[in-house]
Amino acid sequence: MQSATSTSSLWRPWTPITQQAGSTRIVEAKGNRVRDAEGRWYIDGISGVLNASCGHGHPRLIEAATRQLQQLVHYDPMVSTHEPAETLASRLAQILPGELNETVLLNSGSEATEAAMRIALQYWRNIGQDRNRVITFAAAYHGTTHLAQQLSGLPFTVSEWAAPFPISHVALPASPREMRTAESADALIALFAKELENGPPAAAVMVEPLLGLGGCIVLPTGFLARLRRLCDDHGALLILDEVFCGFGRTGRMFGFEHDGITPDLVTMSKGISGGYLPLAALTVTTPVKETFAQEPVAQGLRYGHTTGGHAVAAAVANTVLDVIAEERLVENSATQGAALLEGLQKIESPLMADVRGLGLVVAIETDSPESAAALAEATARAGVMTRHERGVIRIAPPLTLTAADTAEILQAIGTAVDGVAASRR
Repeated sequence: MQSATSTSSLWRPWTPITQQAGSTRIVEAKGNRVRDAEGRWYIDGISGVLNASCGHGHPRLIEAATRQLQQLVHYDPMVSTHEPAETLASRLAQILPGELNETVLLNSGSEATEAAMRIALQYWRNIGQDRNRVITFAAAYHGTTHLAQQLSGLPFTVSEWAAPFPISHVALPASPREMRTAESADALIALFAKELENGPPAAAVMVEPLLGLGGCIVLPTGFLARLRRLCDDHGALLILDEVFCGFGRTGRMFGFEHDGITPDLVTMSKGISGGYLPLAALTVTTPVKETFAQEPVAQGLRYGHTTGGHAVAAAVANTVLDVIAEERLVENSATQGAALLEGLQKIESPLMADVRGLGLVVAIETDSPESAAALAEATARAGVMTRHERGVIRIAPPLTLTAADTAEILQAIGTAVDGVAASRR
């Protein structure tokens, strides 16, 4: 029996039950646009679920999936291997820097986080050291499975269960709009240094190159390079969460490339398969993997999933890498992202407290959560889908965005800002 608040048996995540009825229903998507059930088309300003990096309905990705479906859907990764997974792992080793050569294929970013935690903590046991403390941002988001939720201090991901290992959270020393200064960089590094210097030796530090669900916060230039040196000084592994930022989203192939560093472990998902099929990856350095020959039970990784490295998903991911390179999507992300950021910064309104971004992830911080909700709704009426959370509107369109699309987004947001401001006079 359905309640009065529901018109469907589908229980949607992250949405209050009382708000599930009457939501927009998307029924079709092509290129950079989506259509609702009433027939209205919108620019997709959120890339599906922040993962449609190559746009919707890309013929080459559909062809890759169809071809692999006809040849081999999947096979038990504990028993055998297959060409799409082997090729993808090899290609990731080629595009990732340093000794990041060893890849585990999974289904989601949360699973990649779980694998990263298991590997990082087991690594220290493998080499005979007792380290199990992990340091992260308080405003981090690393997924929603048990271990992943423990890593976040955000209110909507706080876990009700005790952490299975010590976790230290570092709070931002300044407001998001002030985090791009040299003074904030010094203060932030000082906080991480304090955590590394005090308490039990840290096993790992895990951070995002850009704090996504934590408010689309752009970290200070050079922060990751300084954090890399801190981790080296204290012997801690550095884990970079590239689930959102990876595969061109920030105007570089990976977000950590802006600071020219190499992490010890890197998690990836979302853009890796363009949103066409569930896929994630965790890549670690060869020295980390080699210690697992001494793992006391399996002499290898005791973690995996039935459909991890699914053959069809891996085949699509290989084609995504081709499309990114041939269509120069990383470069386009940098170009259109800069144009979008510059255009938004020219909009003057008391509703907008800050505009920030990196590549094709741009955020508008409003003066209140209510303003963000009103502005997002008005922007949708003007023909652009965005996403708002706790007063911040996030704009992360496909990397295939054109200059005309960028101009249309700016026009829609300008119209929305004027409309919301006028309604409050």
